[in-house]
Amino acid sequence: MTQRNLRIGIDVGGTNTDGVILDPTRSSEPDRGIIAWHKASTTANPSLGINNALTAMFNSSQIDPKEVASVTIGTTHFINAVVEQDEARLAKVAVVRLCGPFSRGVPPCVDWPKKLRELLCAYFCFVDGGLEVDGSLISEINEEQIRKEAEVIKEKGIRSVVVNGVFSPVDVLYQQEEKAAAIIKQVIPEADVVVSKDVANLGFLERENAAILNASILPFARKTIDSFQSAISRLSLQCPVFITQNDGTILLASAASKLPIRTFSSGPTNSMRGAAFLTQNEIKEAMMVVDIGGTTTDVGLLLANGFPRQAAAFSEVSGVRTNFSYPDVRSIGLGGGSIVRPRADGSLTIGPDSVGYQLPEKAVVFGGQVHTATDYTVLGNEKLEIGDRSLVVKAGLEKNFSGFQAVVKKMLERAIDTMKTSADDIPVLLVGGGAVIAPNELTGASKVVKPEFSGVANAIGAATARVSGVVDTVESTESKSASHVMEEVSKRAIKKAVDNGAKADTVQVVEMDHLPLQYIANKSRFIIKAVGDFDFSRNVRDQSTIPPSSEAAIDDMEEYQKKSSESKQNNISNDESSNLPDFDIQTYKPKFEGREWIISDTDLQWITIGCYILGTGGGGSPYQYMLRLRELMRKGSVVRVISPDDLKDEDLVACGGGKGSPTVGSEKLAGDEMMEAQTELYKYMGVKPDAVIALEIGGGNGLQGLILGGSSNMNIPCVDGDWMGRAYPVAWQTTPVVFETKPVFLPSTICDGNGNVMFMTKARSELMVERAFRAALSQMGSHVGCAKGPITGANTKSWVVEHTISLSWRIGRAVALSRSLNSIDTVAESIINEVGGEESAKVLWKGKITGVERTLRMGHVYGEVIIENVDMTGTGDPGDIATGKKLKIPFKNENILTIEVSEDGHEEIIASVPDLICVIDAQNGEAIGTPEYRYGLLVIVLGITASEKWTSTARGLEIGGPKGFGMDDVVYKPIGVFKKPISVIDEYAPK
Repeated sequence: MTQRNLRIGIDVGGTNTDGVILDPTRSSEPDRGIIAWHKASTTANPSLGINNALTAMFNSSQIDPKEVASVTIGTTHFINAVVEQDEARLAKVAVVRLCGPFSRGVPPCVDWPKKLRELLCAYFCFVDGGLEVDGSLISEINEEQIRKEAEVIKEKGIRSVVVNGVFSPVDVLYQQEEKAAAIIKQVIPEADVVVSKDVANLGFLERENAAILNASILPFARKTIDSFQSAISRLSLQCPVFITQNDGTILLASAASKLPIRTFSSGPTNSMRGAAFLTQNEIKEAMMVVDIGGTTTDVGLLLANGFPRQAAAFSEVSGVRTNFSYPDVRSIGLGGGSIVRPRADGSLTIGPDSVGYQLPEKAVVFGGQVHTATDYTVLGNEKLEIGDRSLVVKAGLEKNFSGFQAVVKKMLERAIDTMKTSADDIPVLLVGGGAVIAPNELTGASKVVKPEFSGVANAIGAATARVSGVVDTVESTESKSASHVMEEVSKRAIKKAVDNGAKADTVQVVEMDHLPLQYIANKSRFIIKAVGDFDFSRNVRDQSTIPPSSEAAIDDMEEYQKKSSESKQNNISNDESSNLPDFDIQTYKPKFEGREWIISDTDLQWITIGCYILGTGGGGSPYQYMLRLRELMRKGSVVRVISPDDLKDEDLVACGGGKGSPTVGSEKLAGDEMMEAQTELYKYMGVKPDAVIALEIGGGNGLQGLILGGSSNMNIPCVDGDWMGRAYPVAWQTTPVVFETKPVFLPSTICDGNGNVMFMTKARSELMVERAFRAALSQMGSHVGCAKGPITGANTKSWVVEHTISLSWRIGRAVALSRSLNSIDTVAESIINEVGGEESAKVLWKGKITGVERTLRMGHVYGEVIIENVDMTGTGDPGDIATGKKLKIPFKNENILTIEVSEDGHEEIIASVPDLICVIDAQNGEAIGTPEYRYGLLVIVLGITASEKWTSTARGLEIGGPKGFGMDDVVYKPIGVFKKPISVIDEYAPK
């Protein structure tokens, strides 16, 4: 019997289809066991390209198909269908949410691009179900409810359905999503039903979005994978067929046809895994892989475990936020076809535009007229057998050659430095067809390696991919140590890898993450990934799902391609213009009715950006609250903002906000708990408020006053101000507590949105109120809405931090304007101009995060972030390390201090609370919250002088300054002079 040893890898790209046959038992030999390889143009029907590649490799190698153990394919076809918004390849989707009373203000697809939403999102409904963070029930699922909704979906002719339950990834006991899916299949047997927890992990909206994209592409995925398998069966290959995933591991083709979204970004991952295979005998540490193509260069960090570093938080696919596993790859406009242009000062620019696939026609080396990176590369290397070098010499490119080399070197060094996790040098691997344009030495690289066969590294990565098992769960650490829980979860991940087909004795844990949850005692999130080699001894015949009629599958694919081509022709329009702003940011004026500011969509976008920056690292992302408020406004609610100066002394000003863990808030989207808390409070008091104010302007709570005021239940204006002027970890750190020693917010109410309400009518201090409510949090789902007792108009005018909605608006406008003018490199200076100028604010630091530590104490996440000082160029990219200094920022949910650390270790505090310490992303000007701090991020640290409401009294500094965070030995020194924010109402309201 012929022994099955050989692996075939194929990568079907948009331009080329690459193939390789290798023998893994010979991987240590000089040729790495590569028996044959092939690179050719991708065909309209990908199965034909695969067939051509396989045929060419078999003919050149004369191997017996019976020797082949597996065929693994990487493809961009599925993500291309979404990116191209191809109606012929995308199905309409219905969404069934198991959410009980939660998330209804933020419906499915609410944040999608309009065209894609209309194309895919056909129906949604909310039904009983969902879990709390600890795994207890929000409510049981209701079979009759689900059956009724399934009948509606069937009536509408929708055959792709997503079931998404709150905290479903931690549901191991009730199996709510699976039970709901089974009920839907009973009503619609032919339906494709996707349960969200099979697709992605914690993060409700992002997981749902990923599941919808996955469901929409299922019919096309089946056809595509059938055609792949048919091409393979035509060559008498009887072996398992795999599809590569985004994280560098594999899925059986039968499984990939159910989860095609997991293949969306397998191209860059395959290249990185292939690079690791080619250098396995030389490099045993983390390395940077630089994949240079015809148009772009993709740079990613390959960890010491042999897998790419994954992107943090969320990633976007065609404008849709998702949270499925995705490699952290940075792309720059540098490739073999990049156009090179001289500047007036004698320097050069390279890209980002490229001649792309027209390189053989347009490049000078081939007789064209366009100066490309390939032309300069051929000029500098006589050994390269590309085109006619004499044509390049005649074109006179030599005078700019040294400049070309310098620009390429700098572009690559900057991209590599952006992706590094420390200042230490790191091995750099160059792969891809355009790797010849790169120099042999790069600053920041311990060595530069251009391995043989690097041109087909993507196919090699596919051939050598492994099987994984991932567990992302929230677990209790009350009776067990975190290390013990980590060990237990690791065993589950290993078992999952084995269940997915891995050979048990080859499985290893390659990634472990432990994230304590804020405001939740003894609860942590654990993320474990295990990988191993596929076990070919197990039911190989069952693993192969090659269709019996290969010709029928290919004919089906031909019909799909025909419909797809027609769809693309019908979709040709000027749709891009709809994404352009229909106003000039610099001349935009907000809308007013008298002195009431009527908030628009544009105002809301800018206020949201500003709120997160003013959150000083805490407060949680305002994103979901922005979506909720935008939905209210689009359904007719009028959101009004008034100046505190316009309050009457006898007015009652309500206040509300959320308490709890941002992790819970990102999964259990708010229901009516905020409004219910207000309703219960004012029913108890027997009065009605005249206006509402945000508890804190920083983070998600910065929008709560606008949401409450704009809701039909209250319909009152929101005051342009708040009680903090920023975000603080606890609700007693407010200006009313500074000016009044007795409790000022009583009675107060919290509500969990699921039928539980708690009142505090009497207390000795606001600190006691805070402690009582925090103690109740874990029993009320770890996230509640809070209604604070009202403050009179007279006291509001005395205690308020004024015009902070105006300030958020101005900060957000500055960021938006910087983006529109392509001047993000000066966004920090633009923000400073809006918060009072250089006397009131300053850039404290520019650099790269190189260290993050976190721990959980008393429900708050304490930690420290280290930022190395780097020289930023006008593009926001880091250049060389400017000094040996570092910045250290301790945080307790929010940033507390900035400490400059000199080369000799001397520490000096350069800013502290109550001044605002804001960390923003140097690439886009957006805020970076403390939960999002991670290695390698380029950041700018801003210091903004705090309101005199905090700094003018000893009590204010005691509550809101370093002493309020237990740092009694730190003396507050203001970074500047506070200037009251300019009121949008005073500036723009009609006189």
